[in-house]
Amino acid sequence: MSVGIIGLGTVGTGVVKILLKKRKELERKLGFPLVIGKIADIDIKRKRAIALPENIFVTDGLGVIDDPSIDIVVELIGGIHPAKEYILKAIKKGKHVITANKALLASEGFDIFEAAQKNNVELGFEAAVAGGIPIIKIIREALIGNKIQAIYGIINGTSNYILTEMTEEGVDFSTALKEAQALGYAEADPTLDVEGIDAAHKLALLASLSFGTLFSLKEIYTEGITKITPLDINFASEFGYKIKLLAIAKQINNDIELRVHPTMLPKEYLISSVNGVFNAVYVEGDAIGPALYYGKGAGEMPTGSAVVSDIVDIARNIKTGAVNRIQGMGIQGKSGIRIKKMEDVQSCYYFRFSVFDKPGVLSKISGILGGHNISIKSVIQKERKKERVVPLVMMTHRAKEKDVVYAMKEINKLPVVSGKPLYIRVEGGEE
Repeated sequence: MSVGIIGLGTVGTGVVKILLKKRKELERKLGFPLVIGKIADIDIKRKRAIALPENIFVTDGLGVIDDPSIDIVVELIGGIHPAKEYILKAIKKGKHVITANKALLASEGFDIFEAAQKNNVELGFEAAVAGGIPIIKIIREALIGNKIQAIYGIINGTSNYILTEMTEEGVDFSTALKEAQALGYAEADPTLDVEGIDAAHKLALLASLSFGTLFSLKEIYTEGITKITPLDINFASEFGYKIKLLAIAKQINNDIELRVHPTMLPKEYLISSVNGVFNAVYVEGDAIGPALYYGKGAGEMPTGSAVVSDIVDIARNIKTGAVNRIQGMGIQGKSGIRIKKMEDVQSCYYFRFSVFDKPGVLSKISGILGGHNISIKSVIQKERKKERVVPLVMMTHRAKEKDVVYAMKEINKLPVVSGKPLYIRVEGGEE
């Protein structure tokens, strides 16, 4: 079975390393060899960590796609274009495709899945979500007897590393980000990670698989971690919580919530202990109840392992005549399903106000909150030292997002409030 790879960056190198190192073991388990037929890379002359014959390289992805000996095409260049065009051309030629490109599938997935179904080829994308955690296979196969009710995911290692450093070392966001960049955990431009966009791409795929409806990035409320401060992390700890960037998908009746944002979780929750660059996906099914899946979410070898898993699955299906044994995304359309607007979502909340230390401040703020149907659960107000402005922190009972937004706007206009109020949604604990 011949495999062609487009893109020999970090993940592509991991794939090649595994295919070469495990060649005999994979052949023994499959009953036939997997051969690397061609590799497309822009710079075919640069030194590499792996030794490969020069005649295996081409400089254009079409050199892989147009080779009649290639059975499976692996796209690992990322981005939307020309990745989409490469994948569609490979599918049109009847070649099976594997990709780790979550941004492409989250934004252009309908065209790609439709083309794969029309041409009766397989599309593997295990590596697109959570790296070394086989969460795609788990949802599509292991949990097929379940109605998925909710997914909570820590699925961006960069943001999780930054929040872990802020929590454990007491540093601010910019310091933790610089450290993540120095260690190679964050890109020079970290926007996709720290603004929650990468996690939203992955959530779109997980939600589509879980609920049988294709969701796109624009349907997911997305908020990053750039406004979180050590002060908030310390207050969260006093209340018994940790702050994580959480991807959330819930189905309640016919309403589906899709959101990515900083979230306070009780310290005793297992998912709260997921630190550093590790990922975790918590799934609730009607048959299994709660289950937590944990592992490395990115990197050369964990993501390369996920790609090789797809290669082996598809190669086995080709040989046994069981192509499309599992139907793509199992998409059935959005009939009867409504995506809940963020303004209608209900949650508990953490509020932090910077206020002038004067009599009557708490009563003014609590009066506005009460007027918007927001009930206060607990309050922390630090004593004044030399500063005229002090933090006032509150935890609430369950409230509606729309009411919170209106209340924050009104409170922000108070002369006793300095700076914009901050709020963080809370999952778990008393509601």
